[in-house]
Amino acid sequence: MSVISRIIGTGSFVPKKFVTNHDLELMVETSEEWITTRTGIRERRICVNESTSEIASKAGRAALEAAGVSPQEIDLVIVATVTPDMSFPSTACFVQSELGIKAGAAAFDVSAACSGFLFALDCADRYVKSGGFSKALVIGVDVFSRLIDWTDRATCVLFGDGAGAVVLSAETGARGILSSHVHSDGSHWNMLYARGHVETNPFEKEEPKEAHLVMQGNDTFKFAVRTMGAAITETLEASGLKTEDIALLIPHQANIRIINAMRERLKLEDDRVFTNIEKYGNTSAGSIPLAFDEAVREGRLKENDIVLFVAFGGGLTWASSAIRW
Repeated sequence: MSVISRIIGTGSFVPKKFVTNHDLELMVETSEEWITTRTGIRERRICVNESTSEIASKAGRAALEAAGVSPQEIDLVIVATVTPDMSFPSTACFVQSELGIKAGAAAFDVSAACSGFLFALDCADRYVKSGGFSKALVIGVDVFSRLIDWTDRATCVLFGDGAGAVVLSAETGARGILSSHVHSDGSHWNMLYARGHVETNPFEKEEPKEAHLVMQGNDTFKFAVRTMGAAITETLEASGLKTEDIALLIPHQANIRIINAMRERLKLEDDRVFTNIEKYGNTSAGSIPLAFDEAVREGRLKENDIVLFVAFGGGLTWASSAIRW
């Protein structure tokens, strides 16, 4: 019987610091009503003296505990993030060290912005199915509070910090990842990007460019609806599933209007679409695994339920995955 990658544990972590819409009213020209109506967000969590690897490790530890797996059993760590602690080493290496995962296990990062977790999940799934690894820890994490311009009312209201994780196990049977698809189109990179801070060398005359996140909101919205819709169709067809088979859709938590567009397109009832955007905002690569962990811990899933993940992000990137729980 062929090997399937099964998710045997989930975990998540968010910082303690709350920033509400009312807090943002004191910082930029905006309002509680405008933010909630346009985005669905009421509050977000912000890291204070906490690093990306710290919150990633806490989510990873929770997933290991839920799975009943020792760190020494993990032979692959993949962290999806665009806000690493350092250019190198990878955030995954820091997580490996922090959690006490055995020396010699493979550990590396994946950069695909808000689609990052699904890119990392796809990657881990292929490694596990190849027979080279038996248990993998996959983490999505971002600290966008250090990327955004807090004077830009168009973007500072959207993002928060957080992390989510899953443990994959090589098993046989019908429960696990059924289908996974990842895509990119670099020709539209300037619709959503952040340059990051890079020093110039002595031979360059240019001053360092602005590091803050830049987003073309309307174009990004249209791209998200179009590509996520296509990604859902692709995954359903590849998995031999129909819309009515979906027990729970967990989309990237970017904007409630995008989520509602997906729900209406699929004609899904509200209780078959999981959202927590009102509490956390857009946590980028942390978005889907954070929502997934909450859904699991709230008892929203039962054995053999079909869960569909879908995301879009900077790159531009988009991805989707279907699992049998």
